[in-house]
Amino acid sequence: MTVHLVDGPYFEDLELGLVFAGSPAVTLTSGVAAAHQAIVGNRLVVTLDETLSSAVAGPGGRLVSPAVVWDVSIGQSTPATHTVVANLYYRDLVLHRAPRIGDTLSTVTTVEALRGNRTRTGRDPSGLALLRIVTTDQEGRTVLDYRRCAMIAARTQGPDQAPRGSWDVVAAPTTVSRVPAWDLAPVRARWGRPSFVVGDEYRVSGGDVVSSAPELARLTQNVAKVHHDEQYRGERLVYGGHSIGIALHQVVRALPSLVTVIGWESCDHIGPVHEGDTLRTTITVETVDETDGRLVAGLRARVVSSHASRPDTDVLDWRFDALFG
Repeated sequence: MTVHLVDGPYFEDLELGLVFAGSPAVTLTSGVAAAHQAIVGNRLVVTLDETLSSAVAGPGGRLVSPAVVWDVSIGQSTPATHTVVANLYYRDLVLHRAPRIGDTLSTVTTVEALRGNRTRTGRDPSGLALLRIVTTDQEGRTVLDYRRCAMIAARTQGPDQAPRGSWDVVAAPTTVSRVPAWDLAPVRARWGRPSFVVGDEYRVSGGDVVSSAPELARLTQNVAKVHHDEQYRGERLVYGGHSIGIALHQVVRALPSLVTVIGWESCDHIGPVHEGDTLRTTITVETVDETDGRLVAGLRARVVSSHASRPDTDVLDWRFDALFG
């Protein structure tokens, strides 16, 4: 009998151009959407009301929350980051399509750049990996395309620190061509059009507790040990998509005519989140663009985590573009 250890990859195992494409494809069912909503919340009206979804986006099934889409995509990328220490940031996430119930997502992850971290007393060895992640649907059409920077555990002290590959990530500007050509009149008729201007700030009163963290990781195929195993690094961290999903839920509470997210400029995880924390979001309007009757706003969501046993901590800084009715 042979015993096989299923582990890795560690930082030393990664090479430029290495491709991870073995994650199971995931069909977006109403059950997946409901379970996700129960954990992070969802108030996007076109994803909750099938009649409204068809009126806005046309027939073909109810739209799925973009938070479900990017969480499944990120989860499918985690065979590359099984030994992740922390996810640092996301860049230039573009939602090319808006999936519906019944669509199936597949993801390919490619290592684009690597850089070892300096050895420090009291810190386990690690390195940074920049990953290009592309998610497609059952017809091979691109759904998501973005980059993720992950800190990966290393086996030995002093991994190769020389940067390899290109670390330059230039965010693609939001253009009208990337905005879905939907009929927004039904949303506008019921919820109106926001009257915000650049610089307006919204603070959602009341937070949302973080619960069912490993359940969300399992639902979205996220296999990173740090989200499941407390013995791996001495504590279990919450999957970053959990914080982003709660932030979106709170943004839509503040701005109920928000129809969908069409892309991220950036998303930085600036502090750890643990199960039982309470998250609160402050939203700032950074840009407003109205072309051909379609209103797109650049929003910044800053999230603070609170817990009785710890001081309040900044945990998320997320800039994204949203389409409004």
